Amino acid sequence: MPQENGLLEMEGSVENIVYHNDSNQYTVLEVDCGEELITVVGTFPYVSVGERLHLYGTWTSHATFGQQFRAQAFERSRPADTAAMLKYLSSGAVKGIGGALAGRIIEAFGDESIKVIEEDPARLATVKGITLKKAKEISEEMQRVNGIRDLMAFLGSFGVRPEDTVKVWKVYGQDSVACIQEDPYRLCSDKIGISFAVADQLAESLEYDRDNKERVKAGVLYVLRHNLNNGHTCLPADKLCAAAAKLLGVPPESAQEALLELCQTFEAVNENFNGRDFVFLPKQHRSEVYCADRIHMMLRYPPESITGIDREIAEIERTKGIEYAELQKDAIRAALEKGLLILTGGPGTGKTTTLNAIIRILMEKGETVFLAAPTGRAAKRMSELTGVEAKTIHRMLQVDWDDNDDPVFQINERNPLECDAVVIDELSMVDAYVFESVLRALPIGCRLILVGDSDQLPSVGPGNVIGDLIASKVFPTVQLKEIFRQSMESLIVMNAHKIVEGEMPELSVRSNDFFFMPREDVRSVSETVQSLVVTRLPKSYGYSPVTDIQVLCPGRKGELGTVELNRKLREQINPPAKNKPQVTVNGTVFREGDKVMQIKNDYNLPWSREDGTVGEGVYNGDMGIIIDVDKDAGCLRVEIDDKEVLYDFEHAAAELELAYAVTVHKSQGNEFTAVVMPMFPGAPQLSYRNLLYTGITRAKKLLILVGKRSVVADMVANDKKTRRFSGLQHFLLEKPEEDGPEQNEEAEA
Repeated sequence: MPQENGLLEMEGSVENIVYHNDSNQYTVLEVDCGEELITVVGTFPYVSVGERLHLYGTWTSHATFGQQFRAQAFERSRPADTAAMLKYLSSGAVKGIGGALAGRIIEAFGDESIKVIEEDPARLATVKGITLKKAKEISEEMQRVNGIRDLMAFLGSFGVRPEDTVKVWKVYGQDSVACIQEDPYRLCSDKIGISFAVADQLAESLEYDRDNKERVKAGVLYVLRHNLNNGHTCLPADKLCAAAAKLLGVPPESAQEALLELCQTFEAVNENFNGRDFVFLPKQHRSEVYCADRIHMMLRYPPESITGIDREIAEIERTKGIEYAELQKDAIRAALEKGLLILTGGPGTGKTTTLNAIIRILMEKGETVFLAAPTGRAAKRMSELTGVEAKTIHRMLQVDWDDNDDPVFQINERNPLECDAVVIDELSMVDAYVFESVLRALPIGCRLILVGDSDQLPSVGPGNVIGDLIASKVFPTVQLKEIFRQSMESLIVMNAHKIVEGEMPELSVRSNDFFFMPREDVRSVSETVQSLVVTRLPKSYGYSPVTDIQVLCPGRKGELGTVELNRKLREQINPPAKNKPQVTVNGTVFREGDKVMQIKNDYNLPWSREDGTVGEGVYNGDMGIIIDVDKDAGCLRVEIDDKEVLYDFEHAAAELELAYAVTVHKSQGNEFTAVVMPMFPGAPQLSYRNLLYTGITRAKKLLILVGKRSVVADMVANDKKTRRFSGLQHFLLEKPEEDGPEQNEEAEA
């Protein structure tokens, strides 16, 4: 019957496990509910045939498999009678017990069988074929299996998902319930990651005081972890304590005392920058300190200098018909003489031309050069522009998983890269952890050339790598500022540079690559964007609305956000058809021909290429097209760049979104032939200069802004968003009294 939350309930025994995925615990069950067998799908860790389940969920209809019950939560009880016990024990649920042995146990102990197995190994050893040693092993296994069930029942009443319960079990094992009852805020640890609100609710049920010391310490750590999502690797102690006190409803003094204790127990790290205390989580502190130490070592022991560079430059100029600007020559010299370089600059300033000269000279000198970028699309573009194969950073460093399902790199200081030089593009997208991993992978004496645009949006992950490296002035840096004559013909390039300088872009000139189309209301902006993508640009330029044109939005919500525009654009660009298979998974429709984007890093997704190359790993921001919906196999095939990626339906629902329209943040590292951007008042936190600049510089041949001139002006004027709290700049500086982290961003609870 329906519940207040709209879910339905049913109860039955598990007759068959049709499918089970160990990695995410997604399971398809056949459940006997008394009158018929019902197909149930959902997350079911450690479920076994013969168990009785109380299910909460909704009915769904699968195009191939028909009606299914999608369980959102469940409770389990032990088999109640001998028939159910026999089925349960025969299923292999308890390691060491097979079908024949299960029959003998049931024959010996009847309804007490499970109780005997769990509590009385000596009695169990009286059954033929079971030694006392084996009886103890079976008993321990039964306790383990039932232990996680008890934990699920305990945590499930507070809304903790089964997959998160498994994380708790991995950390605390048999002692999980006792450990969580002792300190519910252990649920918020890095290894488990359950929300503070859930832990707080559980603590309240256990009658914890609001000013309990463990609660306050957990709240302080939660604020630090939460602000990693805002890009901060550290927070000023005063802001941290104020935010934690507000979250917890306690006096600031309580937060300060908790912070002091956290630093004493090394659960947090305090650093004083210019007389102000900053607090790190240990992992972020280690990461930025390592980066600074490794860079100092590279500066003290630089790669071998290459001589005769001016001759090499002159030869390239002669043979290629190029005339390098003086700053470009400075960059080439720095890379070849010092072995370290940050090459930065906006569009049209010659970064690629300069980089190509560096790579050419290095390779002519017999050096092995590795190229990498944060995303697959950026790596592909890097390959096209340089003529040298480029990989994603994760692929170059051979990402793998540890026991906690966290990414680790197989290429590191013990197993370094086998090369003489590494070039990293799109440095603005690289966070502190990835940068640390790159540095750990460099062999001694390896050159490091970093390329990026410091005016683009910062990395999604925590850190301000490119900003801190440049601001420290210890890392050789060349910033290209001169716009080359051929690029001056592009209003995209000229307006991008105006925006960086805080100047209003030229919106009145109707050039061949930059247009502003004024519209005064939401409906007309939306309709204009749709008509441009669906009909006008394809008709005028021959552009494909799927592969050539990209709508970029500041945010996801509202009529001009990605969610709504994707819905409208998809129904016009790729409408349903009889010969076009589609599937609905968790309310999301996936249709053959859809343009989609990967929204999280997934290092285990299998892919293949036409040449037979196979591998694993698809990354946040990768875009592709659904080329097949295979309902029989329960999977999608998606073409992403030159790879074909296989998704089962559940993975697709969790990791793919429509991509006819994407946010500017998600577009980083990509370039598109034509970009259309709605410009209309929206969330203030998404109205700032770097976001506008990043969006505009995604366009290669055509950029169209649609909306209100005042919105463009407001974004140009707002230069606040790029500031982050980080420690790399400070750790790089020899004199601690010099500038520390930026101090204008608010900490959030």
